[in-house]
Amino acid sequence: MAAYQDIQDTQLRLVFETGVDEKGKVIYKNKNYNNINPSATADQLYSVAVAIEKLQSLQLFNIERNDSYMLAGDGE
Repeated sequence: MAAYQDIQDTQLRLVFETGVDEKGKVIYKNKNYNNINPSATADQLYSVAVAIEKLQSLQLFNIERNDSYMLAGDGE
């Protein structure tokens, strides 16, 4: 039985460094942007993330794309 996947949802997550704790560990804060068009390319998402970063006071650490899929079989 062959399976296929159908993209359901895309999320853009920006991870920012907010400082360090008392033990010297870096503290991170996530900002999630939902309802991203699943057909958006990596270049488009990167450009948006860079534009958002310029509006922030925190240092951008990472840019993540999270896709959710529905898996289904072909019915065999």
